[in-house]
Amino acid sequence: MSWLITKYLLTAGMVVFISEVAKRSDKLGGFIAALPLMTLLTLTWLYIENQPEEKIANHAYYTFWYVIPTLPMFLLFPYLLPKLGFWLTLGTCVLATVICFGLFAFLMKNFGIKLL
Repeated sequence: MSWLITKYLLTAGMVVFISEVAKRSDKLGGFIAALPLMTLLTLTWLYIENQPEEKIANHAYYTFWYVIPTLPMFLLFPYLLPKLGFWLTLGTCVLATVICFGLFAFLMKNFGIKLL
């Protein structure tokens, strides 16, 4: 149980840290957020918890493919924010990401990469 609490605290701490840095510097906050810190933490947790190497490798592999269809959201969000406000922009970006992911998964299936 203490291990689970430690995982939660460290992982949540990263989110809080990044948001605090972003308050002070847009560029530095964005840079730190763009680093694959959560993925590295997840890979570390999987390793420490004695998960098979294949599972750890698959996590890294699928993370790569899942990042690609999320990228348009980072361009759409700043464009829509002044026009729609925060919550509507956030919802629109989630919907756009789901659509991009579906289209991307369909496209990648033609290359033998099954994301769904």
